[in-house]
Amino acid sequence: MTTPVYLDYAATTPVDPRVAELMSRHLTLDGIFANPASRSHMLGWQAEQAVENARRQVADLIGADPREIVWTSGATEADNLALIGYLRANRHRGRHLVTSVVEHKAVVDTAHALESEGFEVTWLPPGRDGRVTPEQLREAMREDTVLVSLMAVNNELGVIHDLAALAEVAHAGGALFHVDAAQAVGRLDLNVGRLGIDLMSLSGHKAYGPKGIGALYVRRDPDIRLEALIHGGGHERGMRSGTLATHQIVGMGEAFALAGAEGEDDQARITALRDRLLAGLADLDGIHRNTAVEVAVPNILNLAFEGVDGESLLMALRDVALSTGSACNSASVEPSYVLKAIGLPRALALASLRFSFGRFTTEADIDTALSALRHALTGLRRQAI
Repeated sequence: MTTPVYLDYAATTPVDPRVAELMSRHLTLDGIFANPASRSHMLGWQAEQAVENARRQVADLIGADPREIVWTSGATEADNLALIGYLRANRHRGRHLVTSVVEHKAVVDTAHALESEGFEVTWLPPGRDGRVTPEQLREAMREDTVLVSLMAVNNELGVIHDLAALAEVAHAGGALFHVDAAQAVGRLDLNVGRLGIDLMSLSGHKAYGPKGIGALYVRRDPDIRLEALIHGGGHERGMRSGTLATHQIVGMGEAFALAGAEGEDDQARITALRDRLLAGLADLDGIHRNTAVEVAVPNILNLAFEGVDGESLLMALRDVALSTGSACNSASVEPSYVLKAIGLPRALALASLRFSFGRFTTEADIDTALSALRHALTGLRRQAI
């Protein structure tokens, strides 16, 4: 059986072999396997040192203090901790959250849960390019707004928010600024000081690290208080209890160190791959870019194909692993809520595919995908006549 060409890096990335090798040294008896909280023996100290080294690697990538990194099970938990933890702990200051309708479900569903607790949420609609403007945010701010949550890079479109400008508006209105940066590591400058970010959610598996590990950046100066969601032991300065998964943590740390060292080169090569795909489709009619590539990361490209159904096209592309939208929404037969929010007609939204490229994508992969796509598209359109 032929292994499909993998063009779904926005859903998850394969673990970099260098990361996997390091992780393997933190699992078995002959490695560093002990509980990092076991401070009564050397093996525990070694595990703690490995965890703290990884904490520094993550902090270094975003220009933070290692003490500002709180380990979580992933960006979803980090989003929950940021939104629920902050709003509950600061409900005496205000009960209003501002976010957008095109956020990842980890933020959207968390905001809905907060509404059920009596908090108020303002849902900002994006422009046609999928972005929220500082002007929109300024109009949405209220005296009781305590938190603004907007993603760095949209996971379906790849478009980039102007984080520094949005943070400035949030702060001028007396609110903190939270960013879901799961899709941005290794692709954008995420220096939290320069950007004015107060809380940032990070993921290991979107950056060639393992699944099941993430982190939340929590600014310390001035100190931000969060109400813990998970109790039992007071780990992570009381914000997230639970035995730390040393092997996953060192994997995320190494992945982030590699992102810092190689991210710029990765992006230059991936830009060329994206342009190769677009050039290979340029002579075909009825293809629309849902991604405004001028304001997007190069590794995500969302395209709509007139005259076909996206699911049928996906099924015809058996040798290419793609997505019709967010992987977290793949069980739904409804059009992507992100594509609907930017005003795409239902027929085109249902005929859209997300291509996402990564560190291990080759020119041969692009050419294989192009050949398969052109063949499938021509066949499906012929059947529709």
